[in-house]
Amino acid sequence: MFLNTNRYLYFNFHLLTLCSYLKKMAKINIITLGCSKNLVDSENLATQINGENIEFAFDEFNFDSDTVVINTCGFIADAKEESVNTILEFAEAKKNGKIKNLYVIGCLSERYKEELSKDIPEVDKYFGVNDMKEILKQLNADYKKELLGERVISTPSHFAYLKISEGCDRTCAFCAIPLIRGKHVSVPFDLLVSQAKSLAKKGVKELILIAQDLSYYGLDIYKKQKLPELAEKLSEIKGLEIIRLHYAYPANFPEDVLKVMREKKNVAKYIDIPFQHISDSVLRRMRRGHNRKQTIDLIKKIRQEVPGIAIRTTLLVGFPGETEKDFEELKDFVKEMRFDRLGVFTYSEEENTYGGDNYEDDVPDEVKQARADEIMEIQQQISYEINRQKIGKIFNVIIDKETGEYYIGRTEFDSPEVDNEVFVNKNKPLKTGNIYEVKITGADTFELYGEITD
Repeated sequence: MFLNTNRYLYFNFHLLTLCSYLKKMAKINIITLGCSKNLVDSENLATQINGENIEFAFDEFNFDSDTVVINTCGFIADAKEESVNTILEFAEAKKNGKIKNLYVIGCLSERYKEELSKDIPEVDKYFGVNDMKEILKQLNADYKKELLGERVISTPSHFAYLKISEGCDRTCAFCAIPLIRGKHVSVPFDLLVSQAKSLAKKGVKELILIAQDLSYYGLDIYKKQKLPELAEKLSEIKGLEIIRLHYAYPANFPEDVLKVMREKKNVAKYIDIPFQHISDSVLRRMRRGHNRKQTIDLIKKIRQEVPGIAIRTTLLVGFPGETEKDFEELKDFVKEMRFDRLGVFTYSEEENTYGGDNYEDDVPDEVKQARADEIMEIQQQISYEINRQKIGKIFNVIIDKETGEYYIGRTEFDSPEVDNEVFVNKNKPLKTGNIYEVKITGADTFELYGEITD
């Protein structure tokens, strides 16, 4: 009897060990490429997987998972190349038996499913951007509508992204997003508020509103722009200390949101609004829907209505037909407007877009890159001068992480990953996710240095 008991215990011990091993190996690794909107899609997928108690991980570029899901980007040439290279890396791992299952989702998969299936057959299956239920079936999970207001987040626990709409109704000549993501569809107002409350209860203090086009929010389902009302409602949620707006479109910008920014302390004085260019001839060929005068008038109004606001913008150089005169006009615009934050892309021809179908890509690649570099040189000097003006001033800083020498955080004028960081001396112990008053003691082009005030 004693011997049999030992055999029983021995068998169960090894059975449990085997189950534990299989559970570990069954982990689903979700790798996200591209923008924060893709990140939210991955988080929504993880939320559904988590609802089935299936183990998963975010963005682990290793091979200890049974299944890998790659969420791809297909926006511009560089992003496509990164996505393809990542797929090839894991396809090779699958061939070598390091992983068992490989699935690809997202923008690149939506747009080039047939070509990818032919060129990289090692992938078990490719899914589009709206195939959530199908990919879940493949992962042996059921889609649960009751989880719509919930979110597993992959970011540090104190900040999260809130995607308020999907798709885009704009017809910009260079952009393939409407082809990939479809027409603009706003997320219902109440669902967004519910999700924001849920995130706040989990400890999220900074909420970053994202979309292909924030400006259009509400027009499709409420017949009016609802961004101002949404920002105001979110500002009332207990625990949300920073609410930030990303990717607003200049044409028909919802100006009432400026009043909310000015009056609500926790709505950041920050706006991400891509202007792309300033030359009327380039803007017209881009089919942007705004011209030079409207652009400058809007910038002036934003700064007048919200004193001290930080404006982030994106520019596109090398668009077909962009002349030296157009480019000089763009440089003068950057010098005159002195944006707090600025990024530059070079034009890459996209098939089936208006620009790809109707314009010759006539600006050489080396000229495109030289123009982008020149714009960034101008912006670096502007950024350095703006940062130097902050020395001696006190700012509220949210702490993101800790390194050996510093705590690293951001002001309300800085978004994660893309903007300035504040390096805070370790003269006092600080807690990640908390907001502290920091006196700026030094500044570089894209970094600030400071210390906690007494």
